[in-house]
Amino acid sequence: MPRYRLTIEYDGGPFAGWQRQENGPSVQAAIEAAIFKLSGERVTVTGAGRTDAGVHAFGQVAHFDLEKEFAADKVRDALNHHVKPAPIAVLDVAIAAPDFHARFSATARHYFYRILCRRSPPALERGRVWHITRDLDAETMHAGAQLLIGQHDFTTFRSSECQAKSPVKTLDKLDVRRAGDEIHIEAQARSFLHNQVRSMVGSLKLVGEGKWRPRETQAALQARDRARCGPVAPPDGLYLVRVDYR
Repeated sequence: MPRYRLTIEYDGGPFAGWQRQENGPSVQAAIEAAIFKLSGERVTVTGAGRTDAGVHAFGQVAHFDLEKEFAADKVRDALNHHVKPAPIAVLDVAIAAPDFHARFSATARHYFYRILCRRSPPALERGRVWHITRDLDAETMHAGAQLLIGQHDFTTFRSSECQAKSPVKTLDKLDVRRAGDEIHIEAQARSFLHNQVRSMVGSLKLVGEGKWRPRETQAALQARDRARCGPVAPPDGLYLVRVDYR
């Protein structure tokens, strides 16, 4: 039974998230339906990250098994045909080792967040950035972000609906930089808690506005209290960029 590894790009706007659910369309369900049209088999596609409603991906990784073996290129082209008109693109398909697991084999996940700082709203990028009408101080935000690096109890930045067994995670990278009218935030860790990135971004926005001093991000972290988190950033500006494996 061959195991296929997919690299997937999608616009999360029309979806209720990656995971199959009853309250709306999902990326997972759309890909599973496309696989059925190719093979006639009902399968479960396992993703590396369960992105929330409205969250996008440049490089989501997933795997599934089939009874019948197809050439990897044929699987890619067939899935891209059958998934239409959903805004999903299968960028790459490869035959994976039998023990490869898109979620549990991952060694790092990379997320990217975009904040657009200008008076005028986005036209072409609507739904793909967090639009803020005032400027933010990227350097001060970066200083606050560095106080979150390392292994910590991230209860403050964890959704109340998070199902992770432990709130302790190791944040390897959280960089903030300016790119024209935008503020870009890059986060890297082996794994994240539910809403962790968006919670950290929302708190860093308060730093960029001057409402928090940089060290207040550390104080919020150490409080281990969800009430100390800033407002959670919207999903629009968040992208799953890449998943690393050994």
